[in-house]
Amino acid sequence: MISNFEEKMSAPDFWDDNERAQGVIAEMNAVKSSVDQYEKLQQEYDDAMMMAELADEEGDESLADEIGENVKALVAKLEEFELQLLLNQPYDKLNAILELHPGAGGTESQDWGQMLLRMYTRWAEKRGFKVEVLDYLPGDEAGIKSVTLLIKGFNAYGYLKAEKGVHRLVRISPFDSSGRRHTSFVSCDVVPEIAEDVDVEIRTEDLKIDTYRASGAGGQHINTTDSAVRITHLPTGIVVTCQNERSQIKNRERAMTMLRSKLYERKIEEQQKELDEIRGEQSEIAWGSQIRSYVFHPYSMVKDHRTSVETGNIGAVMDGDLDPFIDGYLRSQIKVAAE
Repeated sequence: MISNFEEKMSAPDFWDDNERAQGVIAEMNAVKSSVDQYEKLQQEYDDAMMMAELADEEGDESLADEIGENVKALVAKLEEFELQLLLNQPYDKLNAILELHPGAGGTESQDWGQMLLRMYTRWAEKRGFKVEVLDYLPGDEAGIKSVTLLIKGFNAYGYLKAEKGVHRLVRISPFDSSGRRHTSFVSCDVVPEIAEDVDVEIRTEDLKIDTYRASGAGGQHINTTDSAVRITHLPTGIVVTCQNERSQIKNRERAMTMLRSKLYERKIEEQQKELDEIRGEQSEIAWGSQIRSYVFHPYSMVKDHRTSVETGNIGAVMDGDLDPFIDGYLRSQIKVAAE
């Protein structure tokens, strides 16, 4: 398989499309990393077996604790490696477009959206993924009204598809002078970034394209020209916006990529009639529809309602430690598919 990547990279026109070339290189590096990881795990397994046989032959019980710890660590590594191999759906390896939309609740929900933005950014950075802000609409007093991220890295969508749904926060509001407890909701939507060569029909007459001046938090992205782009797909009502680039042309290209991704996702849904395969169930951003709850008060806990995975270390979760929840969800989906 690695030889196939090397063959592509040796083609004379490989660097004609720099972004696609970088994607091929990233995918090859990911495959190489998996091979290296497998070989390392094989070596650790062989070492553990050799130590166990040696201890058994010599009747040395003092090695039992060390062997047990080594096996425990090896099992954890094997489970992580297994999960990587199970991300083999057609879209799993692609970059992910992640959107956050606060529900009703004004400043409180918008601040929750900002907290989730930080959480996903930290998670991506820990995995070595690159994060680009495609669109950012700040809240009136604090937080965000909406944000769209492009998270670039091998299997980014495969992991982040586990995050699609409504996220619920319970806490004592810092914006309430009476110190009352508030519940807030933010919807997280995730789609794979679809390449231009994928068959998605987009007719020019079906598009309404608006331009406006970019704006952002803390003065970021602000300029004096109408470089930001909003595209509305009239037949479906899908709206995408992009203001990350300084050039209107670049923002339009980015917005078209986002639109293509969303239209392709919808096409797959209609063909397969299995909403949980790509998009997942769509829910109202309100009570009772959440996939995960984050409780700051009266106790500390984060619980995923789909898998019952939970933790009391809410600080670590908000700092990007999402892997236990992602792992739990993906493994549950594998079990469902097997049944």
